[in-house]
Amino acid sequence: MLSDIRILDFSTLLPGPYASMMLADLGAEVLRVESSTRTDLLREMTPKVGESSAAHQYLNRSKKSISLDLKKLEAIEIIKELVKKYDVVLEQFRPGVMNRLGIGYEKLKEINPSIIYCAITGYGQTGPYKNRAGHDLNYLSISGISSYSKRKKQAPVPQGVQIADVAGGSLHSVIGILTALHHRQKTGQGQFIDISMTDCAFALNVIGMPETLASNNATNAESNLLNGGTFYDYYQTSDGRYMSIGSIEPKFFNDLCKLLNLDDLIPLANKTSAQKEIKDSFTQAFKTKSFTQWQDIFTGLDLCVEPVLDLKEASNHPQLIARNMIIEVPDKQNSLQKQLSNPIKFSNYQSKYQQVGAEVGADSNEILSQLGFNATSIAMLKKDGVVNNTN
Repeated sequence: MLSDIRILDFSTLLPGPYASMMLADLGAEVLRVESSTRTDLLREMTPKVGESSAAHQYLNRSKKSISLDLKKLEAIEIIKELVKKYDVVLEQFRPGVMNRLGIGYEKLKEINPSIIYCAITGYGQTGPYKNRAGHDLNYLSISGISSYSKRKKQAPVPQGVQIADVAGGSLHSVIGILTALHHRQKTGQGQFIDISMTDCAFALNVIGMPETLASNNATNAESNLLNGGTFYDYYQTSDGRYMSIGSIEPKFFNDLCKLLNLDDLIPLANKTSAQKEIKDSFTQAFKTKSFTQWQDIFTGLDLCVEPVLDLKEASNHPQLIARNMIIEVPDKQNSLQKQLSNPIKFSNYQSKYQQVGAEVGADSNEILSQLGFNATSIAMLKKDGVVNNTN
């Protein structure tokens, strides 16, 4: 699918690596430019599988790695040679860092006018916060998401999934890159893509923000259809587990009430004043049986009621197994490592999974040889610390 696309990836942690992983799964050739002097924190997370974390080996599968000290002039010259052969540059530094290194968009565009340059930052390339540090929690806070994604009079809860990083930075970057590639195919023009994780998170307020803008009143916790303001919610079972109820359509709600022997609630479904009564009734009903009992009851019913699974249970769910969402990827020990698969399904393409994330600079020799460096020159670059001298 994207086998003719080459991506030079300077990113670390989550947003950039997830974006380039998706593109690699779809056939793009991705070369990670990794620091020879600083450690990628994602590599050091636990649990480790070999020399890096399981998360790192997942996010960087099918990519090659060259390790360079970008503070050295020789490393910058290598980047300038590489960019002649690549279609996309992906980076995740604060604004201005690549310019100071001499490999910002304007410089690289002089070398390769058709280059597509995607920069992912916390707050974007402009505005008073452009140079401000941040993480997912901060972007969700600034974007307003944290304020109404909680219970009334309770603190926001740190999310298990990095929403601003991945749904914001990663996925919007992929959309931007593919759109720019399509534009270049028609016009021959490359361009700069400015991805702000805060912007992207802000744009995810697809119900709360229109409500707020229309009423001029902020959407609050447990105030609308889908954030706990109705019976659309989670309900505890007798053994402390939870079931989710999303039965907002009349046919689902009516059948659920009948199943729970709560027929008297049927006329109250759309009454705002009755939501507490409905939730209280559902709460009492679900406490009468265990998690397993409720699972058995609802497995064969189409009522938008599902169990809240932990990640181990989710990985063994028959629907996700049937969708091949867990795959096995080769590692350097010639064994297979279980990983999440690419969720996009095509009728005429199968995602490619070549190997788990590589060691730092694993492909330095190969990449430098392709650029015309001989063994003596490569050895000298390693001796001078331009290239990681352990590979």
